[in-house]
Amino acid sequence: MKLGNRFLYSLLFLPTLLTAQKIDNTVSFRDIPHDRYFRFNYENDYFAATDENYTQGYNLELVLPKLKKNPINYLMLKPEADLYKYGISVEHIGYTPNDYVSSDIQFGDRPFASAIMLKSFVIATNSIKKSRLSQSFSLGLIGPAAFGKEMQVSIHKATGNKIPYGWKNQIKNDIVINYRIDYEKLIFNFRDVFEVRPNATLQIGTLFTNASIGGVVSMGWLNQNLLKNKKDFQLYLFSQPLVSVVGYDASLQGGFFNDRSPYTISSKNLERFTAQFNYGLVLKTTTLFLEYSRTAISREFKSGNSAKWGGIKIGLAF
Repeated sequence: MKLGNRFLYSLLFLPTLLTAQKIDNTVSFRDIPHDRYFRFNYENDYFAATDENYTQGYNLELVLPKLKKNPINYLMLKPEADLYKYGISVEHIGYTPNDYVSSDIQFGDRPFASAIMLKSFVIATNSIKKSRLSQSFSLGLIGPAAFGKEMQVSIHKATGNKIPYGWKNQIKNDIVINYRIDYEKLIFNFRDVFEVRPNATLQIGTLFTNASIGGVVSMGWLNQNLLKNKKDFQLYLFSQPLVSVVGYDASLQGGFFNDRSPYTISSKNLERFTAQFNYGLVLKTTTLFLEYSRTAISREFKSGNSAKWGGIKIGLAF
């Protein structure tokens, strides 16, 4: 195993491997009220007792004021806002069909696929308008270069699970260039115990091209003065229904430029509309962020099935 692969594998072994909203770290209910923090985001279908479709994803996220100088930020929109946060993250996502043990192509199921990306993101909050605009720009690779096979095989061997032999049929190497923009606005808050925020998302690029609309309902202790009183905390439940219109999904259709993948889902068999429901529990203090979440999504291609997964997020401000 190469040095770079060994390093990333060691990060993953802390705890096996997305067209819709998957690892979404910029939405407001996941906000950490500091301009310096690190967060580990991890999702796995193990939490839903399955091992297919979107099987694992992780994201290592860092926010610092000095990242304002990141040259990628000059490609972003500059909305009117009184608070900006600048960050970068490394993200890896992976998919497998239902029968991941067989070495044969699983016709009618999704192909094996994995992608790795370096993301630059900017979060702009307008406290007067009670709105938030988040943008990210991703550069990376989909295909064997994302080492999805090596990671899943190593983890399954270490945990005594069945070995996946179908990775030779995975989506082939191609470049990932993706831009994403999210907008949300607080429209209702009742005594800091209940609030509603509609949101919309647009993704354009070689990995995912889609648009989503939905909303977030949060209920619990939504203390807005967390920074003013360091003894305070926030504890709340959230639910987030989403509907997406899908234009392109490289994890199913293959790379945007490379059409030599041994098996893909054709454009006519792609589901152009999907529905997703996220829900979970968040605990925040002035320096700590903890979250447990679950997700369900409708089928993403005509011969596929709906899917479920869960996730944890651990953040530390400094």
